Amino acid sequence: MNGISFKELLRYTELETAKWHHFLSHAGPGILDVPFDTANQKDVRGVLLHIFAVELRYSERLLETDVTAYEQLPTGSLDELFGIHSRARKNIDQWLAQTSERDMAKVLTFPTITAGTLTASKRKCLIHALLHGVRHWAQMANTLRIKGYKQDWMHDFLLSDAME
Repeated sequence: MNGISFKELLRYTELETAKWHHFLSHAGPGILDVPFDTANQKDVRGVLLHIFAVELRYSERLLETDVTAYEQLPTGSLDELFGIHSRARKNIDQWLAQTSERDMAKVLTFPTITAGTLTASKRKCLIHALLHGVRHWAQMANTLRIKGYKQDWMHDFLLSDAME
């Protein structure tokens, strides 16, 4: 096989997300309210919501079901936020288990919150949902490290157990 498979990329993002959940759960009170200016968000809570909302909303597009309104997503606790990720991952797993090359190539046209109406294949939508999170997790790592919340693991794909 040439290249990385969706399974390997999903494994990497799942392992990294689980590490973040553990880290944030043990970072102490107030971690969700640490200021963080990215993706039109003001704090860690907002960035987590942004990462997971994208995962969920694109997973719903893959399944061609109703897309959850951003404002309907829970933002109270860390577990509620990571619950959004769990819902998205179940959707992605379901879609991958039933999809075909033809379905992956299907082109969707959909409204976005910040970029207007876009057109992309389902394959591209899945890749976007995964890489979008990787990009924002990198910003999270840097921002929190600067604010004194150093993570105890290396984030690099090369150091992950996602593939040999």
